[in-house]
Amino acid sequence: MGIVNVTPDSFSDGGQHAEPRTAIAHARALLEQGADILDIGGESSRPGSPRVSHAQEWDRIAPVLREVVRWNVPVSVDTYQPDTMRLALDMGVDIINDIHALRVPGALDVVAASTAGICLMHMLGEPGTMQQAPHYADVGREVHAFLLERAQALESRGVAASRIALDPGFGFGKTLEHNLALAHALGELVAEGYPVLIGVSRKSMLGEMLGRRVDDRLAGSLAAALACIASGAQIVRVHDVGPTLDAIKVWHAMRA
Repeated sequence: MGIVNVTPDSFSDGGQHAEPRTAIAHARALLEQGADILDIGGESSRPGSPRVSHAQEWDRIAPVLREVVRWNVPVSVDTYQPDTMRLALDMGVDIINDIHALRVPGALDVVAASTAGICLMHMLGEPGTMQQAPHYADVGREVHAFLLERAQALESRGVAASRIALDPGFGFGKTLEHNLALAHALGELVAEGYPVLIGVSRKSMLGEMLGRRVDDRLAGSLAAALACIASGAQIVRVHDVGPTLDAIKVWHAMRA
């Protein structure tokens, strides 16, 4: 899953693809590098980020979606706002990727009425405050239980389990220790049978481990992605599609 941030303030590439022309060119480049899914978002969810209105979010992503939905490739929209979901689904997107796991009023109704896939992510709190002393008794168990509850809420509305993917939310209201414990418990989440999506690309947890700036975390991102794949993750959401795909190909070949 290749990341297309149509934002001025995302933690890694904020502003680089904020204009429709550059975002569309970036999306095409990610496909050429081997991306299977394009994930397009119009609001940053970095720690401390401010909220963006539906109108502003839609103004950012609509021109990009109009183009990429014509390419006959799976397109995901990274949003928690029901009005944005509805417009994106009407335009023909395939997946809703929601950091709030459809907890915003109305979001569950929009997705349940569609035929789209949905990725449910765990986040403790809100992006603006989530890194202010997050606490868990057992992070793996609590994230696992939350995601199963949200999946079951969807299934109770008639949504097939095959449409649902789960994301443990690395870095979303979690310390480095929480993230490492979550990685250790990832296999238990995979065992529930839903595809598991992980997003570790360039994140601050890697900066803490390596002491490297956000633009110097490629090696760490690749190692983290492979570790999660080894535990059964089936979708990796990344900035660097080409290098990630190379690493996965070599890893699979050497294991075979």
